[in-house]
Amino acid sequence: MPENDANNEGLLARWKALPVDSVPKTVFVATALCLFCSMVVSAAAVSLRPIQEVNKLKDKQMNILQVAGLYEDGINIREAFSAFEPKVVDLTTGTFTDQFDAASFDDRAAVSDPDLSRALTEDPAGLGRQSNYSVVYLLNDAAGELDKVILPISGYGLWSTLYGFIALEEDGNSIFGLQFYDHAETPGLGAEVDNPRWKAMWSGKTLRDESGELKISVAKGVPSPNMETHHIDALAGATLTSTGVDNLVRFWMGEEGFAPFLDNLKAGGL
Repeated sequence: MPENDANNEGLLARWKALPVDSVPKTVFVATALCLFCSMVVSAAAVSLRPIQEVNKLKDKQMNILQVAGLYEDGINIREAFSAFEPKVVDLTTGTFTDQFDAASFDDRAAVSDPDLSRALTEDPAGLGRQSNYSVVYLLNDAAGELDKVILPISGYGLWSTLYGFIALEEDGNSIFGLQFYDHAETPGLGAEVDNPRWKAMWSGKTLRDESGELKISVAKGVPSPNMETHHIDALAGATLTSTGVDNLVRFWMGEEGFAPFLDNLKAGGL
């Protein structure tokens, strides 16, 4: 018998002779189990990714339908969402661009691309970077005239970045609704941004006064008469989240956000 074969058989015999609970066998079994589990988890993650992406898109579409007042339990979300026309807006010019496919462009991912985003020097919303482009959603009425425009908004609260949508009427100034779909604010406090009663306060408010000055505000206390149509009550016990919402809404409705686009929309220049 060759010497190598004899050595191998000797090693195998000594391995078999080891007690089941010996350190070498315990380490071997644990390592093999970890490798097997990691392969199972990796395979599951890869196989489930398409389903996760579909669910992510469905959730986004549902939130857009909700903020536009079109969502009802049991509706076909994909079919209902087809009423919207997504468009990519160049935020620097406030005009539409056909440089990207609006159906697939991810403005959240674009923030991480230095070619598609910029660092903010003045950053009241706590974003760090801002995409140069954003997808907006236009909703027309039965006559084909613009009825609502849905704009994405985001900014830092107390513990997290809040992501949501604001729905404006065709004048680009009157608010129809506001809704956040992703955040990690404190349950019962900052997370009350999801409370239907608080969200209902936004309906009918206006962004700007008659002179065009941005006036929308989330604040404590009773507003002065000239601020009533622009005032949203701050959340009780959630001052920093309320301030964050105030900052992010004012940022995105301001000159660094959608103001140039809304000006063009109002002037009919799109």
